[in-house]
Amino acid sequence: MNTPYIIEAIRTPMGRGRADGSLAGLHPVELLSQTIQALVARTGIDPGLVDDVICGCVSQVGEQSGAPGRMAWLAAGFPEHVPSTTIDRKCGSSQQAVHFAAQGVMAGAYDVVIACGVESMSRIPMGTSRIGQDPMGPSVAQRYAPGLVSQGISAELIAARWGISREEMDTYSVASHQRADQARAGGQFKREIVPIATPTGLVEEDETIRGGTSLERLSTLKPAFENADMVSRFPDIGWHVTAGNSSQITDGAAAMLIVSERMATRLGLRPRARFVAFDVRGDSPLEMLTAPIPATRRVLDKAGMKVGDIDHFEINEAFASVPLAWQRELRADPARLNPRGGAIALGHPLGGSGVRLMTTMLHALEDSGGRYGLQSMCEAGGMANATIIERV
Repeated sequence: MNTPYIIEAIRTPMGRGRADGSLAGLHPVELLSQTIQALVARTGIDPGLVDDVICGCVSQVGEQSGAPGRMAWLAAGFPEHVPSTTIDRKCGSSQQAVHFAAQGVMAGAYDVVIACGVESMSRIPMGTSRIGQDPMGPSVAQRYAPGLVSQGISAELIAARWGISREEMDTYSVASHQRADQARAGGQFKREIVPIATPTGLVEEDETIRGGTSLERLSTLKPAFENADMVSRFPDIGWHVTAGNSSQITDGAAAMLIVSERMATRLGLRPRARFVAFDVRGDSPLEMLTAPIPATRRVLDKAGMKVGDIDHFEINEAFASVPLAWQRELRADPARLNPRGGAIALGHPLGGSGVRLMTTMLHALEDSGGRYGLQSMCEAGGMANATIIERV
């Protein structure tokens, strides 16, 4: 009776993470608050029954420093007795929030819990929390001398290791936009997106998708991370990573209601998916973005499943080289990998992306009649979460 079920999962439209982005005028607390309000309204639950709100957020400074899940809950006007905590596992923060929520139900600690995430990258630029600071300390610097590198350089290292060309990365990126554009045009995002009211009007659709993107256009973009120091340190890198084959800086939020079987029965709520297996794994902090490969293998082992058993894969498109290397290692069907596009087209609002990916995966499984979905995300420091869900 402590089996956790996903009852509802929703997300905001994705807004470009810059000053003129569609969601840039909205405080991140208000962005998440509207999302949680919509989640409660859709499910019809009494908000006073929620045991905890577990919120993923990476840049916990400035407007995102005051426990954003707690502030969003209070901003929604919901009962004060409901607590919240904030999770930071970098890009996988809200996927980890889902894990903690479901595992709390399995342990008997929760019956009703919300897992959510938010990031306003237009208002809190990436890296704000470490300006002028050393986040590693001398021992890590000594262990990995001459030093760890940025995620962009890590993406280049992955491309070099797996022999992934610039053309492959750009071709993959064009496909991401095309898949997302087709999903939008076909109304496949309608159920998962909740409209967001901003000071300048209502935002109802993703503004990040560029359906007209072409290989010719992307091929004109210059490498984003090539510089003299890195060329000297890594002479064998091909310098293929550009803004066009990387995830977009984005504002967004997402939220999911997870309920125990006994509470779902008591409240008459319809379960939509169950959790099959969880994993979190570390890998090289220098290559940094490779951990989805071992995390996927281990979560499949835990579930007693094979790659061919999975109907839908969501592997976060932090950079095109990440899902391409993952696909080469796992030999998954490319048609099942991010079939509605990924972060290259939809954007990557850091702390919100974990629940965003799972929201899209759940709706896609329902629309296609698929049974199993597997999600994994690379994370700073060389980590990755992996989750398998089964559509009910």
